[in-house]
Amino acid sequence: MNPATPHLIVIGGGFAGLWATRALASESLRITLIDRRNHHLFQPLLYQVATAGLSAPDIAAPLRHILRRQRNVEVWLGEVAQVLPDQRQVQLADGRTLGYDYLLVASGATHAYFGHDEWARDAPGLKTLGNALNLRRKLLMAFEQAEMEPDPQARRAWLDFAIVGGGPTGVELAGTLAEIARHTLKDEFRHIDPRQARVRLIEAGPRVLPSFPPDLTDKARKQLEKLGVEVVTGTPVTEINAHGYRLGETFVPSRTVVWAAGVAASPLGRTLGVPLDRAGRVQVGPDLSVPGHPEIFVGGDLAAIAQDGKPVPGVAPAAKQMGGHIASVLKRRLRGDASAAPFRYRDHGNLATIGRMAAIVHVGRLKLSGLPAWWFWLAAHVYFLIGFRNRFVVLVNWALAYWSYQRAARIIFGQPDEGQAGEKQETPPPAL
Repeated sequence: MNPATPHLIVIGGGFAGLWATRALASESLRITLIDRRNHHLFQPLLYQVATAGLSAPDIAAPLRHILRRQRNVEVWLGEVAQVLPDQRQVQLADGRTLGYDYLLVASGATHAYFGHDEWARDAPGLKTLGNALNLRRKLLMAFEQAEMEPDPQARRAWLDFAIVGGGPTGVELAGTLAEIARHTLKDEFRHIDPRQARVRLIEAGPRVLPSFPPDLTDKARKQLEKLGVEVVTGTPVTEINAHGYRLGETFVPSRTVVWAAGVAASPLGRTLGVPLDRAGRVQVGPDLSVPGHPEIFVGGDLAAIAQDGKPVPGVAPAAKQMGGHIASVLKRRLRGDASAAPFRYRDHGNLATIGRMAAIVHVGRLKLSGLPAWWFWLAAHVYFLIGFRNRFVVLVNWALAYWSYQRAARIIFGQPDEGQAGEKQETPPPAL
């Protein structure tokens, strides 16, 4: 392509970055997509990899494969260390710099431990495939360690699971883990009964799934409790270490604590030199451009923008819509039209699965729970997966799990220290 053609750099191959890139396929534009991983990840199903329901390739696809027919794109596997807005350059971790005419920063978010980063090693979060594979090992190894533990108290600690955070990820993890303990692993051990495992979901706020209407969250709580999950609300966790966690004034021995309580924006936003909100997200203009730098756009979890007095949520549909809007603004710019309509988020509803045949759905005036909501959730997630193979494999695995309660990816691999090392590397990750 002609070097004089305007150059767009897209940082991040997630929903915002990939959707913007694909929407610009027919434009006279050189696009360089940079990501520190070689794949696009369907993050809403990441918990399924962590709980052995799906394998990593089922919910991810190589970026090069997705974009193989888009001739105006090249993919770089690399890590952006900082953005140099005044020079219109990005600097990679290896020291190389790359110039741009337009820039889209969509580097996502990482875990937030609310000032207790020391908890990261003992309470891993779930944001990447690496996190999911490490967490899968940690969960399955807890049952293996309990089987070999002769001391009753120590065994009890291995069979005590705590998920901190009552949002969709926490609820999905808790419900699925309870099903694994009570159905998938039944009759497979000789010295323990996995059904005696305690799965506790802890939310500091007054209710789980606070983004849903109260009547639906009440139903979600009842469905969780029916699955065997102990739901604790209104009490924060104040300490986490390798031996357990402190809930209020009580220390609870537990060898498996999972963090699902908060997120922080990618540190790359700090290099833009513009105002950030308390979570480190960039406060963008109405068209998602950066104040003072109209050539720079921010999308996805890194963008902070309000609509009708409420912040646009950090969910996949919002990121996709941001990517599409940024692409439409760039199309106008390339045609000499500097005007741009403000971004408007179209809320298509909230979905959360709780377990087998248990979910809640809120779409406009429609409210569903139980089996109808579960079918709705399943259809929506299969539809939005990228690629026929991914949809087919996920459907087959879910069908098998539905009839047999078995989970297709229960292989434990790696040495005992590998999971911990991986968690330490992934939490928090370096700038994208």
